[in-house]
Amino acid sequence: MTMQPTNLTGKLLIAMPIMGDDRFAKSVVYICAHSEDGAMGIIVNKPSTEVRFANLLEQLEIEMAPTARKIRIHLGGPVEQSRGFVLHSTDYASEGGTIEVDDNISMTATMDVIEEIARGAGPTSAMMALGYAGWGPGQLEGEIGQNGWLTCDADDDIVFGRANDHKWTAALKGMGVDPLMLSETAGRA
Repeated sequence: MTMQPTNLTGKLLIAMPIMGDDRFAKSVVYICAHSEDGAMGIIVNKPSTEVRFANLLEQLEIEMAPTARKIRIHLGGPVEQSRGFVLHSTDYASEGGTIEVDDNISMTATMDVIEEIARGAGPTSAMMALGYAGWGPGQLEGEIGQNGWLTCDADDDIVFGRANDHKWTAALKGMGVDPLMLSETAGRA
């Protein structure tokens, strides 16, 4: 009997302590796309210590209105780190530039969403990331099978919340998992 892979689009990946890749240690990743061709996601709990939203706007020559929200820039993953992605609530859509991931969250990778946020408009909830995490065909399923990741439903407070240091623990606790009980070694029962 062959199990069909579950589509993880709109789900969260939670890195297990045995994660061998330091770039993903204690990461929470929102999966934006998942198919037989691979997967793409954004790390939602690793804020950039080098890039600030105001600096990014200045670099892009976008004026920031006094009413604009100051959103945090995150390190979205190791792929295309010079490219920006905005995860946001579905109350905003850019013509031709927004992908509705699930009923609550969309992703836009065009300048207009950044311009709208800078004007004090745009989506109600938003977080921006530079880069993304990507997996080739079957790669993510293999990592999950080797206990590298747990999966759970996405939670807007985890995706858009500002408490980045607590998102990994909150995601685990939301599944009923005590982070202190996780082993740093893999195994199968």
